[in-house]
Amino acid sequence: MTDQAITTDPELDDNHQSGLASFWFYFKENKGAVVGLCFFLAICFIALFADFIAPHAPNQQYREFFLVPPVWQEGGTWQFLLGTDAVGRDMLSRLIHGSRYSLFVGIIVVVGAVSVGVTTGLVVGYIGGALDTLVMRLMDIILAFPSLLLALVLVAVLGPSLTNAIIAIAIIQQPHYVRLTRAAVLGEREKDYVTAARLAGVGPIRLMFRTILPNCMAPLIVQAALSFSTAILDAAALGFLGMGAQPPTPEWGTMLAESREFILRAWWVVTLPGLAILMTVLAINLMGDGLRDALDPKLKRS
Repeated sequence: MTDQAITTDPELDDNHQSGLASFWFYFKENKGAVVGLCFFLAICFIALFADFIAPHAPNQQYREFFLVPPVWQEGGTWQFLLGTDAVGRDMLSRLIHGSRYSLFVGIIVVVGAVSVGVTTGLVVGYIGGALDTLVMRLMDIILAFPSLLLALVLVAVLGPSLTNAIIAIAIIQQPHYVRLTRAAVLGEREKDYVTAARLAGVGPIRLMFRTILPNCMAPLIVQAALSFSTAILDAAALGFLGMGAQPPTPEWGTMLAESREFILRAWWVVTLPGLAILMTVLAINLMGDGLRDALDPKLKRS
């Protein structure tokens, strides 16, 4: 009788045998998130193997092929599937290599903002008092400025470059992690399991990072996914304004800046980088929705 009860519903048993299986069980119910994940993995694959996938070097100029249209348009050639730009560089190769810069910006910004922001929010939320008030007022001041404007000011002070753009974007994203972590810690620190650990003699550092932090990770993971897309957009905006990656770097925002004067007679040099930004950010946002659905117990289906 017991054996029969155990084997009656193998699918349910398989889906709940581990935390990872349970996460995937709820994540895959959001079809948009699955599509976003597949597209994001494809972009990661392209970025990793760009040197082998790209048909040409991203900065190689073909002087006899200025503003060649895509292959399906009259005047196009199979040598340049997506056409060339104003100085004869292959658009497809530049878009492929540009994925590296966008993913690099997203990863470094998220890692930096999460590391500093979560640590700060965890400490001030646990300790409280004057330190909490001081740090949160500083975060409020940063949030009071329009994010792109503040990033522009920081890059103007540090100097236009991709590295300084990454630093500026990480700084303007930090307050979101500080506030989110602090709010989660305030909700967790008075619970019974924290009190029991404190009474058992667990030290403050271990209590913060090993006891409280794991129970605050769900909203932070979702925020990190959404911040990834925001970082890509901000980097593209700074590149478009000439304050991020500098020419001839094949970064999508910089490609838009270089080609805006040709928008009326060579649509592909503007449209294709814009589509790359749009589709990548959309895929990451869809993934973020799926992560929210899978990690928030209130949204899980019974």
